[in-house]
Amino acid sequence: MTIEEELKTNNFQSVEHKTALNILFTASWLRTRTQCVFKNFGLSSEQFNVLRILRGQHPKSLCLKEITARMLEKSSNTTRIVEKLVAKQYIKRDHSTLDKRELQILISEEGLRLLAEMDEVFAIQQSHAVPNLTEEECALLNGLLDKMREANT
Repeated sequence: MTIEEELKTNNFQSVEHKTALNILFTASWLRTRTQCVFKNFGLSSEQFNVLRILRGQHPKSLCLKEITARMLEKSSNTTRIVEKLVAKQYIKRDHSTLDKRELQILISEEGLRLLAEMDEVFAIQQSHAVPNLTEEECALLNGLLDKMREANT
């Protein structure tokens, strides 16, 4: 379905306006589709994001500031998210040996097991996220999205 059909309008200020709305609409559409997967595993998308970041560093730990810098949603309350993941025993935290004020956060074995289980579900779900795009079109879209963000850095 086209963006005009989805939004029930042909009234866009410009092609750039239409493009921006299309990106926002598509991001929301994709987020809605993936959130059901997170909920089935008892996670929010932000909690999954923290686990994904920590798995990428495993077996090393990260400080809270570094996790926040890598988050997809920069406005997330990383401290609150970390607390919830500690309570679920998916991550561990400890004070830094260099600076007692700084927390070092590490994914637990339970967190790694959960992500391994989720990987299988996500592999299927993500392949359906862009079913009408070829690998070349996905590469082109990735390049265009990267180029769009470069203008704002």
